[in-house]
Amino acid sequence: MATKKYIELKEFADEQLANELNETQVLYNKLKFDHAMKGLDNPLRIRAARRDIARMKSELRSREIAKLTPEQLAKRTKIRKRK
Repeated sequence: MATKKYIELKEFADEQLANELNETQVLYNKLKFDHAMKGLDNPLRIRAARRDIARMKSELRSREIAKLTPEQLAKRTKIRKRK
C-alpha cells in the first residue's frame, strides 16, 4: 500500500477519510501480528502504516477544529494556556 500524502488526504471527504483511517488501522494491526508470528519481507511497511494513521488523524482533527465556532475556539485557547 502506498502512503497517503498530506495533499491526497486534503481531497478526501470526511466519511471517506474516516473509512480510510479504519482500513489503515486494520492493516496496521494485521501487519504487526504477521510480523510477530512469521516476520515480514519489508518491516518498514509497519512504520509507513503508522505514519499514514497519524496523517489521517491529524487531518481529521484539523477539520474538526476548523468547524468550531469562535466561542468554542476561545474556550479551547483558554484551556490550552492553562496547560
